[in-house]
Amino acid sequence: MSIFDPEAKTYDIWYDTKMGAFADMVQTKLAFELFEPKKGMHVLDVGCGTGNFSIKLAKMGLKVTGIDVSVNMLNVAESKAKAEGLEIDFINMDARDIKFEDNYFDGVISMAMLEFIREPSTVLREMFRVVKKSGRILIGTINRDSKWGDLYLSEEFRENSVFKHASLKTIDELIKLHPEKPKATGQCLFIPPGMPEDRISLETERELAATERGGFICALWVK
Repeated sequence: MSIFDPEAKTYDIWYDTKMGAFADMVQTKLAFELFEPKKGMHVLDVGCGTGNFSIKLAKMGLKVTGIDVSVNMLNVAESKAKAEGLEIDFINMDARDIKFEDNYFDGVISMAMLEFIREPSTVLREMFRVVKKSGRILIGTINRDSKWGDLYLSEEFRENSVFKHASLKTIDELIKLHPEKPKATGQCLFIPPGMPEDRISLETERELAATERGGFICALWVK
């Protein structure tokens, strides 16, 4: 049983809040600016969860395969994709042992998954293995060195959520997970948790980028 199985039915509630929707928007913007998804690409979404990014990519005309260890999360993802009329292959699979041949995908993306993996370097090696030459590998994760990291690592939060199982990374630690340096990195979600709803905006995000560390970080490698 996956640690996320009990979370599946309520996982997407976060995105219905103003902060959750904003976080999703800026994380998607950063990830896609780096990853540069293009129509017709065959992409693997590692740790796809309830299919948030798989669905976004499929709507852009990409062929998407999503893998996750949580059957319950995959069931939610399949229901959401079906409701959208999208054909996405969702497969129960461990990211440490990806059951696809070498050089199979045009790109690999993984968002908010790596912090819950005990062997992140192994997962990254598997991503490199299954992507084609010149393919792009994008990882997005929570920044430990931020106010969001402070929240997720707080005793109360960890005690009452799946973050008791998380190991957050800084941008330097993310970069060092693979011998080859990433082509590009970025950060977003400078707005801290607890920000009043009337101040949650791109204007505030841009303002705080000068003084805050982003709560979410991304790194892009090219094989």
